[in-house]
Amino acid sequence: VCVGPKTALPKCPAQPWGACSCHSGEDASAVCSGHPSLGHRAPLRLSDGLHRCAGRVEVFYNNQWGTVCDDHWDLENAGVVCRQLGCGTAVSAPVAGHFGAGSGPIWLDDVSCTGTEVALSYCRSKGWGKNNCHHGEDAGVVCSGDTLWKLWELRLVNGPNRCSGRVEVMHDHQWGTVCDDDWSFPDASVVCRQLGCGTAVSAYGAAHFGRGSGPIWLDNVQCSGTEGALSECLARPWGVSNCDHGEDASVVCTATNTPAHLRLENGPGRCAGRVEVLYNHQWGTVCDNGWSLDEAAVVCRQLNCGTAVSAPGLAHFGQGSGRIWLDNVNCTGTEAALSECQARPWGSNSCDHHEDAGVVCSDTSGQHLLRLVNGSSSCLGRVEVFHDQKWGTVCDDTWDLHDAAVVCRHLGCGTALSAPGSAHFGQGSDPIWLDDIHCRGTESAFTECELGNWGEHNCGHSEDAGVVCSGNS
Repeated sequence: VCVGPKTALPKCPAQPWGACSCHSGEDASAVCSGHPSLGHRAPLRLSDGLHRCAGRVEVFYNNQWGTVCDDHWDLENAGVVCRQLGCGTAVSAPVAGHFGAGSGPIWLDDVSCTGTEVALSYCRSKGWGKNNCHHGEDAGVVCSGDTLWKLWELRLVNGPNRCSGRVEVMHDHQWGTVCDDDWSFPDASVVCRQLGCGTAVSAYGAAHFGRGSGPIWLDNVQCSGTEGALSECLARPWGVSNCDHGEDASVVCTATNTPAHLRLENGPGRCAGRVEVLYNHQWGTVCDNGWSLDEAAVVCRQLNCGTAVSAPGLAHFGQGSGRIWLDNVNCTGTEAALSECQARPWGSNSCDHHEDAGVVCSDTSGQHLLRLVNGSSSCLGRVEVFHDQKWGTVCDDTWDLHDAAVVCRHLGCGTALSAPGSAHFGQGSDPIWLDDIHCRGTESAFTECELGNWGEHNCGHSEDAGVVCSGNS
């Protein structure tokens, strides 16, 4: 029994610990008139940021939106905001009206979250409307949730390469420019960082790289220079500006002369195949949107493979795996490296690997028109031949050790141990190039055998021929 202003339950008289004549149906409860947390899950939003996961924190209480004071505002509090909004984790917790001064009531002050709460209103605070603040102290949040999407929606155009040019951002499904009001070196630094283009060399205004068209999406951009994306910087709301395209902002970054590594895969040699580029320590493919002989010419030049013969799309050389690094590549054909061409930002695409781009160059030296695949080494596997710029299989009709012996000799893999049929090494994919092959077994190259007409057969891939040679490399 508690009598008087006791500050803790153990200070009240009671029977000894564990001594009772009760059952669980008699468990006691309490309802309090006030609590350090605010009791219910109040709606939340982030305002005046460049996407829904960054901005000034606003909460809805008593049928009115209001702000949060930045006293004791930190990443723990920001983390709860991001969690409540489904915006990932907290990147930063800006204070001092970073996203502009709000209006209306300041609903919360001295917010103190543990970081595990599911809603900001469950954190400790002074209580609704109790504060000693003004709107110059409105708290903000930048979450990770929309950052990746936003990273993709930025490009530099009309410059000599993808790391120099007029700044354009995507909003509401439309590209638009950035006004040069307040445009400075820290802003340019963030653009270069976001695009993986090194550091900023200069930050131009006055349409240095030509006038853009369409909307002017951003104005009065103000970055500290440490942000990971332009969307984290302070700016006027989308589409609000007092500018014309004569004030379009531009950037020049350092990473203009470092060509991305390039290779051609799944072709007959190093000068024909599926285009793959190395970025962020990972190989990935190129989408065939806008892919033409101009782009292929740059690839062939960069690889010292002569001139471009063709620029096949639609995964002509098979589907790649991993990332699709480039899309909408647009080369003049005179660039020294593919990474100097205009393109969407790295990793930004609307493609799948069915659209992987390929190249065939004029240098055919070192091509191999025969291979064994899906075995444990290059000397055993399903037989595939290269014809008409595409790999295809061989049907097992009449396939025997004589044919296998020539394959092994052609590939420098020793002698033939067996000539399995019935897709022993798995079924290939179209086309089936050859059927009813007849080798004597003494030929030095597979092409010396009686091969018949390319593409004529009465087979399915369940009849793909294989070879096991004595060599192992």
